[in-house]
Amino acid sequence: MLTSLYISNIVLIEKLNLEFGDGLNIMTGETGAGKSILLDALSLALGARSDIGLIRAGCDNASVTAEFDSVNDKVKEVLNENGIDYDDGLILRRTLSLDGKSRAWINDTPVSVKILKQIGDEIVEIHGQFDNHSLLDPSTHLTSLDEYAKLQDNKFTNILSDTQKAYKNLASAQKQLKQLTEILEKSETERDFLEHNVTELRNLNPQIGEEEELATVRAKMMDAEKSSGILNDALDILKNNGNSLDEQICSVAHILERIKTDPNPYSETIDKLYDVASTVAEISEQIHPENTNVEDIDSVEERLFAIRAAARKHRCAADDLPKKLAEMEKQLNAIDNSDAELKKCKTALSQYSAVFNKCAKELSDLRKNVAINLRKQILTELPDLKLGSADFNVDIKTTVPNINGIDDITFMIKTNPGTPFAPLNKIASGGELSRFMLALRVVLNNPTNKKTIVFDELDTGISGATAAAVGERLNKLAKNEQLLVITHSAQVAGFADKHFKISKHSEQNTTTTSVNEITGEERLNEIARIISGAEITPESLASAKNLIKH
Repeated sequence: MLTSLYISNIVLIEKLNLEFGDGLNIMTGETGAGKSILLDALSLALGARSDIGLIRAGCDNASVTAEFDSVNDKVKEVLNENGIDYDDGLILRRTLSLDGKSRAWINDTPVSVKILKQIGDEIVEIHGQFDNHSLLDPSTHLTSLDEYAKLQDNKFTNILSDTQKAYKNLASAQKQLKQLTEILEKSETERDFLEHNVTELRNLNPQIGEEEELATVRAKMMDAEKSSGILNDALDILKNNGNSLDEQICSVAHILERIKTDPNPYSETIDKLYDVASTVAEISEQIHPENTNVEDIDSVEERLFAIRAAARKHRCAADDLPKKLAEMEKQLNAIDNSDAELKKCKTALSQYSAVFNKCAKELSDLRKNVAINLRKQILTELPDLKLGSADFNVDIKTTVPNINGIDDITFMIKTNPGTPFAPLNKIASGGELSRFMLALRVVLNNPTNKKTIVFDELDTGISGATAAAVGERLNKLAKNEQLLVITHSAQVAGFADKHFKISKHSEQNTTTTSVNEITGEERLNEIARIISGAEITPESLASAKNLIKH
């Protein structure tokens, strides 16, 4: 629901902040007061094409902010796709400068005007001079008819669901057949290639995690080999090319023992030499170079390099090689068992096709019956809306199978007897179209469909009973959806849940438009003014009292 609309420097509006409510929001005012400016401003906030002519004279820029209190699922999807944060509310803002530049924001996040319009189309539908309402787009007619059908026939939802499920199975079978056919077409040229690669990978038999394990083992073996070399160098020094260092030290001690002086002046040194020799001998015994087998390293490296080479060849990670082997075995098996696989696939396709055709036919028949009821209800609405000469029909053509069946739906209308039916978007715009769209909206009214709907030019060329009928239908529609209606009809204005008066004021060389909510006596006087014109009479006041429904 649109909760507020803030407008700054748009044409005759200097500053304006409107707060709307549930149900039927009516706007009235004298001709030329600036009612169309409100729609221009709202449309700008919803992503309409910008026009610097909207900027108020003497100003450099203009802005519009529209605030909504809820976000539906389709809007959430667009917001998520574009990384826009939201809670439960939505704020659309648009600025326009004299240099022609336009900027847009959604919840204070800068966005393109395209995204702004995408969101705007989902939350507001304008019937009138802007013609951006969704029901004019034939692509929405099937969904609209189906929503109506769900309310009319309890079986419809199940049949639609069965059809969609059947189509998914059918589409999957078609895809499998296409893939198999493509494989078979390439089978002769690919068989040798697949056989060679399957045999190669089978012989290699790579395991998940094996590359990492082999790389770890290889690193440890290489470290051990380096350490062994270092230890051998140390032993070479200790052994001094065959003469161990401890023996050489002992030899020095033996030489010193040959001194016959008593006591021997080197006896203490001799004892130390023997201790050192013993320590060196002990150290030599503790150094054991690791015996790394070169053949073991070669074997590990050969296996590791073979796995990595296979991964590069098949352009995948080493751990994905088993999966790659399974895929190629499946392709090879499909080629080797092509006749059986092809027959199996065609059988499945035939079965799914039969199920889909049955469901789609039943769905199409239901739609045709529902379309008859829809036409009857629409035609019942038209005379009271001064559209008694108009006719409505639902054109159902058979199209290619799709997720929604086999039907192409277009809502058709003719406004005068003897003229051919034409799609809704081909008939004249204005009050006639707006009243027809009102009838269509009332009949299609879905309690779960929450949108803000704007009607303009709805009462062009009507009065009296017809205007009352329009008001009654707007009142009915407003029970489920928020409506903003610009009207010249007192009968329509009488149904308002909220009534806004649009006024134009001129002072010296300045003209401004203001909009104010009116209640009580002020509202009574406004409706009386619509009835009698500039001069409010007792009769018009009495009539106004009779018209006010809320």
